[in-house]
Amino acid sequence: MSVWRETRVAADRTHHVRAGVALYPARFLEVLSFHAPGLAAARDATGAFHIDVSGQPVYARRFTRTFGFYEGRATVEQGREAFHLREDGSELSAERHAWCGNFQSGRCTVRDRDGRYFHVDREGHPVYAQRHAYAGDFRDGLAVVQDAEGLHLHIHEDGRPLNGRRFLDLDVFHKGFARARDERGWHHVDTAGEPIYGERFAMVEPFYNGQARVEREDGALLILGEGGEILHVLRPSLRVPGDPVSGAPVRRVGEGLS
Repeated sequence: MSVWRETRVAADRTHHVRAGVALYPARFLEVLSFHAPGLAAARDATGAFHIDVSGQPVYARRFTRTFGFYEGRATVEQGREAFHLREDGSELSAERHAWCGNFQSGRCTVRDRDGRYFHVDREGHPVYAQRHAYAGDFRDGLAVVQDAEGLHLHIHEDGRPLNGRRFLDLDVFHKGFARARDERGWHHVDTAGEPIYGERFAMVEPFYNGQARVEREDGALLILGEGGEILHVLRPSLRVPGDPVSGAPVRRVGEGLS
C-alpha cells in the first residue's frame, strides 16, 4: 500500500502523521489530506502549493489557495481567479473562472465571471453550450443543475436533460433513486422523474440497503421502504395529539415521548 494512503492530517492541521508519527519534519500553516497520486495541498508563509509525502513542494509556484487532486487535476486560486493544475504543476488550460469544483467522472463544475455554472472536461473545455444558475457534480453520468427559473433537473454528461421533470430541489441518484422536493415536500423519484410513493416529508435521506431515514412535518422520524411503507419508527410525532394546527405547544425532544 502507498504510504500516503496510511496518513491523516494531524490534529493541529500543520502536518501529516502515519501511525501517530509525524510523516516529515516540516510544519505548515495548514495542510489538507493526501490524494492520488500522493500529493497534498499545503500553505505556509510563502503561499499555497502541493507537497509530496516527504513534505517537499512539487513545484515552485505559489497560489492564494490550493485544493486536493481529483482524477489528476487540482483546483487552485490566484486572487479572484480559479483554475486547474496537472500533477506536475502545469496549468490545465488558459481559462480562468470565478470558482472551480473538483473533477468527478471526467467532469468538473465551474462558475464564470457572470455567475453562470457549467461543466468542463478533463482538458478544461466546456462540454455543452448551456449555462446554468447552478450545477453540481456528476455521478454515474448524471448531474443536477438549476435553471434560470430556480428549478432543478438532471442532465447527461453532454448537457441533455434526463427527462422533462423539474423540481424545487433535487439530488443526484443513489442506487436508482434521487431525493426531490416539490410544492408538497421531499420524496424520492426514479430515473423517469416519477415519485416512487405518494407521501411527502420535511426531510428524506438517500436509500441505504433498501431503507431511508425520513422526517415528517410533525417531527416524527421514520425508516421508509422503497415502496413508501413505514418499516420502523425512530421518533414519534412531536406535536400534541389532536391539534397540530391551532398553535398547540410542540413537544421538545425527550419530553413526554413513549
